[in-house]
Amino acid sequence: MRAGARVVVERGRDGRSAVRELRSQPPLALLPQRGVAAARSPVATVHVVGSASSPLGGDEVSLDVEVGPGAELVLTGVAATLALPGQAGGPSRTTIRLRVADGAGLQYLPEPTVVTTRADHHAELHAELGAGSRLRCREVLVAGRGGEPSGQYRGLVRVQDGSRPLLVQQQELGDPRLQRSAAHLAGRRVLAGEVLVWGDDPPTAVAGDWWSLVPLAGRGSLATAVGSDAIAAQRALADAVAAHPGWSEAVLGSQAVVR
Repeated sequence: MRAGARVVVERGRDGRSAVRELRSQPPLALLPQRGVAAARSPVATVHVVGSASSPLGGDEVSLDVEVGPGAELVLTGVAATLALPGQAGGPSRTTIRLRVADGAGLQYLPEPTVVTTRADHHAELHAELGAGSRLRCREVLVAGRGGEPSGQYRGLVRVQDGSRPLLVQQQELGDPRLQRSAAHLAGRRVLAGEVLVWGDDPPTAVAGDWWSLVPLAGRGSLATAVGSDAIAAQRALADAVAAHPGWSEAVLGSQAVVR
């Protein structure tokens, strides 16, 4: 299966952000927030819903996101993604492209990705930032369902600030020796990370129990956490994000939103 989805958000004359283009294709469905909350909010909110069992081995799925100058978008997941083996063989692939224009803000907060036994999943996320733009981007990886070993996962996160790279990071799951290493998962099942290019950064790295927050060389910070399950890892990740000086917590549904 090959499928793609796209969302474009622009800022209107009234200062509110609105969805100008929305294109879905199974297995990805994009659903904008509606109702009173959406009408009152200056920020556009779109939910990503998996409409079919995917990614299966051999699937290629892409999502393109554009946030226009001065606009604000919160893009959230609804349920965990299961990377599964396919009958046709070959890896599954997911490609996310985020373009955040000058003065715009994007929060990409998907639910965890579970790499099931025998799966072979490749994922790439590419973010391009304009001048004065802001980005919060989360990734939570679960090495197998409860009681099963992890399949293979290879991931790349690349964040570009104009002409300079802010972050180029690769992640792997599926090697038991690597997952036991203190430099990787330390025997835990879940690896969570969050890129924060939002306001002031901590002057130095800070850390707590199973989490760290490290300023990047250009601008922005990288929060990382590990846990025995997704709930524990996301709680540790929330502790790391809370240590970031450039944000305060507000609540949008069940998600923490940077302000």
